[in-house]
Amino acid sequence: MAELRLGPLLRYADGTTATVWVETTSPCAAEVRCADGAHGTARTFQVAGHHYALVPVSGLTPGTSTPYEVILDGTRVWPPPDSPFPPSVIRSGLTEDPVRVVFGSCRWAAPPADGKDPVGPDALDALAARLAADPDGERPDVLLLLGDQVYADELSPATRRRLAERRGGLDEPPGAQVADYEEYTQLYDESWSDPAVRWLLSTVPSCMIFDDHDVIDDWNTSAAWLADMRATSWWRERILSGLMSYWVYQHLGNLAPAELAENTLYAAVRATPDATAVLREFAARADADPASVRWSYRRDFGRVRLLMADSRAARVLDEDARAMLDPGEAAWLREQALADPGSCDHLLVGSSLPWLLPHLMHDTERWSAALCRGEKGPRWARFGERLRRAADLEHWAAFPESFADLAGLLAEAGSGPGAPATVSVLSGDVHHAYVAEPSWPDGRGPDARVLQLTCSPVHNSVPLSMRLGLRLGWGGAARFVGRRLAGHGRLPRPPVDWRRTGGPWFGNQLMTLTLHGRSARLRLEQARASGRGGRGDPDGARLITVEESVLTGP
Repeated sequence: MAELRLGPLLRYADGTTATVWVETTSPCAAEVRCADGAHGTARTFQVAGHHYALVPVSGLTPGTSTPYEVILDGTRVWPPPDSPFPPSVIRSGLTEDPVRVVFGSCRWAAPPADGKDPVGPDALDALAARLAADPDGERPDVLLLLGDQVYADELSPATRRRLAERRGGLDEPPGAQVADYEEYTQLYDESWSDPAVRWLLSTVPSCMIFDDHDVIDDWNTSAAWLADMRATSWWRERILSGLMSYWVYQHLGNLAPAELAENTLYAAVRATPDATAVLREFAARADADPASVRWSYRRDFGRVRLLMADSRAARVLDEDARAMLDPGEAAWLREQALADPGSCDHLLVGSSLPWLLPHLMHDTERWSAALCRGEKGPRWARFGERLRRAADLEHWAAFPESFADLAGLLAEAGSGPGAPATVSVLSGDVHHAYVAEPSWPDGRGPDARVLQLTCSPVHNSVPLSMRLGLRLGWGGAARFVGRRLAGHGRLPRPPVDWRRTGGPWFGNQLMTLTLHGRSARLRLEQARASGRGGRGDPDGARLITVEESVLTGP
């Protein structure tokens, strides 16, 4: 009899349709049955001995919230009979309702030893606790997970033990890192089987995008880095498994039902008894020719438009033509940002990597990029490459033309009749939270308020040295050092200046945007231990509000 191994995850939801993702222990028919009569069914597909289904649900009524069950081959498997959580629901909002967007990144999911979490309470656990305590209260319309949903290169002690047992030791490369698809499935199992997070993801729709640790630290930092990785004995299996598992566990649920119906890869995967070879061929093509695959996507929530941009796999790494987005990806982002003027009140651009950084980080990254281009000769170029890898100098600032192009696109999208009230870049990665606001030369800025909203981590450590460095990176002394680096690298002034208007904040945290008509409010919350329960316990953590502000009125 088929059982539920992982999930359900409520991925897509609009006024009338939804999708629910599950992993099962064996082939079966998966059904989602809602209390109001809405339902959907799908047969599982198989990849590397694992079985999955993405169930399309239709017949939902706008403006309602309906509990649902998951049924496998006629047997109810969700909700579990002894669950301490309220029923999982699919909420179908109305276009005039406020849209609440919760976002964050960098969730190291290792369970704590002896009930003591070395990196503090998990912000997703804390969010689940609040929703479970008041199921009819305010809840997010979508949860944006902006990268590092799993850490393929930083394993928990429990996962290391399992991998050592499976391989007969960890002496052979890649050592204490995941090696193949099967080991990736264990990462997702560890991350999403936490009871509180499992329930949260079953009842709040989610959008996801990868960052480097979903594959490996510094993924696609440079052409030289990629050449070094491809020269190893283990990299090909790692990258193919990383892309395959990302497609199954994260990317597939990002797509709307209409997009799924037209997706030829999804059709091929469902049409074959074992889709491993089909998906592996796709991953090999994506690795060899990143421009042949688009991981970016668009989602609309009433008059709020989300463009989730791939700032990892879509890079152009040639030093003479470095770009954060390849030409096709950049054209897609531009087309979507400028489409249908007047049709959205708020434009959100999701990028795992921040566009605006602390000033010293920004100047160091573009200085390093100039050195690597050979602006100061071969010796400086070698130094620049070593520095780039050692200090993770790989954000938008390390791709100066892409930084400028995005600045121009955000200004254009935020200008003219029908411009949105806000244009916001939502990011994570840098293990602290802040708000930054750009300004254009001579005050010639867009009509919309443009913001960089950065929130990280959801659950990870922030060493004291990192906190001090990030605080100093925003200061006047840091700007002086940055100008000296820019002078040494003969760098032009950036097309925009910016200032930090909130933060920096450190801790396990989430940001919430509440968007209603032309108004926008921002709230930052941090997880705190409640002194009751443990990880995965709905009473084990709570969120406290650290900052709340109005971005646009009324």
